[in-house]
Amino acid sequence: MHELDRYLQAATRDNTRRSYRAAIEHFEVEWGGFLPATSESVARYLASHAGKLSLNTLKLRLSALAQWHNSQGFPDPTKAPVVRQTLKGIRALHPAREKQAAPLQLRQLQQVVEQLHAEGAQAAQTGDRGRLLRCRRDAALILLGFWRGFRSDELCRLQVEDIVVRPGQDMSLYLPRSKGDRDNLGTTWRVPALKQLCPVQAYVDWIGSAGLVRGPVFRRVDRWGNLGEERLHINSIIPLLRQALSRADVPAELYSSHSLRRGFATWASASGWDLKALMTYVGWKDMKSALRYVDSTASFGGLALQDAAALPLMAEQGRLEHAD
Repeated sequence: MHELDRYLQAATRDNTRRSYRAAIEHFEVEWGGFLPATSESVARYLASHAGKLSLNTLKLRLSALAQWHNSQGFPDPTKAPVVRQTLKGIRALHPAREKQAAPLQLRQLQQVVEQLHAEGAQAAQTGDRGRLLRCRRDAALILLGFWRGFRSDELCRLQVEDIVVRPGQDMSLYLPRSKGDRDNLGTTWRVPALKQLCPVQAYVDWIGSAGLVRGPVFRRVDRWGNLGEERLHINSIIPLLRQALSRADVPAELYSSHSLRRGFATWASASGWDLKALMTYVGWKDMKSALRYVDSTASFGGLALQDAAALPLMAEQGRLEHAD
C-alpha cells in the first residue's frame, strides 16, 4: 500500500468503510443499479425499499452513494431535489418510532455487580481462576461503561498504558479517537472514585488480578484463566452484559450496551445535573443527541396515579455521593 493510500484509508473509520461497501453492493448487486447513478435511479432505489428498511438505513445508503460518487469524481446524485423529496415522503408515509434500549437503573446496576462479586468470591474459594477473572473483568467493564457513559467501541479500545489511577480519588482514561472526536485529536476522560459501585476500584481489582501492565484493558479470558492478547470484539459486549444481567435475575433482553450510557444519563438527570454539565461529561456536542439518552423525570406530584413508579429510585440515586 502506498503512503498516500494508507493515509486516505485511515481518514475513514473501519466500521464506516464496511457499511459503505455493503451499501454500494446492495445498490449494485441486489437492486441492480448502475454506477455512476442518476438522481432518478437513486430516488427509485429509495422508493423500492421504503417501509422495508429504516429511515436511518436509507440515509446510510445515501451517504455511501454520495461518498462513492465524490471519491470517483462524479456529480453527487443524492443532493438532487427529487432524492430529498422522496426521502421526505418516505418519512411522512412510513413514520417509525426510534427503538432505544432501556436505561439500566441504579438498582439493577447494583444487583448485577453484587452478583458478579458473589460469583467471584465463590470462584476464589474453589480456585477457579478463569471464572474469578471473568467476574472481575465484567464488573469493571459494566461499572466503567455506566459511570463514564462509554460506548462499546470505546470500552473495547481502552489500553492499560493510557489509564492513570489515583486510588481513592479518580482515574483518567485517554482515547486517541472516538465517535465524537471527528478530527482524531484524542480525548482524556476522568472518572471519580465512588463510595459504592466504584469503577476505579473495580478497574484496579481487574488489572491486579489479571496482571495487566499494557495492551487492551478488556480481553478474552478462557476457562483456565488464560488471557487473550487481542481486545474484546465490539459485538461481544451485548452478550457479555446480558449474560451477567440474566444471572442476576434482571430481564436481560430489555438491555443493550447503550443501556449503560442511557442509564448514566438518566441517573445524572434525576440527580440534578443540568444538560450542559451532562453533555460536557459524556462528550455530546449536539443537544438533540443528549436528549435521546435522557428519560423524562418530570413529576406530577400527587396527581399522578403511578408517579412513584414512573420515577424509580430518584431519592436513592440522588444519595450516591462521590468519594471526592
